[in-house]
Amino acid sequence: MKYAFLLGSNLFVVPGNTISFTDNEGAHRFLRILSVNQPTPPEQPRAVLTIDADVKDNHGNEIRLTANKPEVAPPYDILEQKDRILITMPDGRTVLDVHQLDDRSARSLEHNIVAEIEVNAPVAVIRVRGHFIVGDLHIEIDNEKLFLGKDSYANSVLAGSDELQFSHAGVLL
Repeated sequence: MKYAFLLGSNLFVVPGNTISFTDNEGAHRFLRILSVNQPTPPEQPRAVLTIDADVKDNHGNEIRLTANKPEVAPPYDILEQKDRILITMPDGRTVLDVHQLDDRSARSLEHNIVAEIEVNAPVAVIRVRGHFIVGDLHIEIDNEKLFLGKDSYANSVLAGSDELQFSHAGVLL
């Protein structure tokens, strides 16, 4: 199954449901999609967006979610909706926002992104935003750009044959 990760104005379509950080010690998964929001038969509970996450805020405080539930988390707000998990600091700043786009929203993105979605037919389009640390890499994702350390990425549309990985050298597919 393919997943499309929308990071700023970048779309990465990959066969895996994870995003990892790779360093000299190996790959460290920091986001994994366990399930996506989708209709289910009436006799079953509705499937919702469910994630595992393992990041640090900008102060180095660890935040770890397992199936949307905090295992380790500072006193931050965690909003759980059927299609979104949002972690914010007490002052309202976003640490991590993982949002599954509905079909209408996905089809209203830029033409090159929509074309890649149509060609690859991912299970879901997952928009990730926030400002956090993984390993020793600062990651910031706003509406336009993906920042990995001091490097920024915008308007990339790529399909890969491996899971999505970040490193100090950039994006790996």
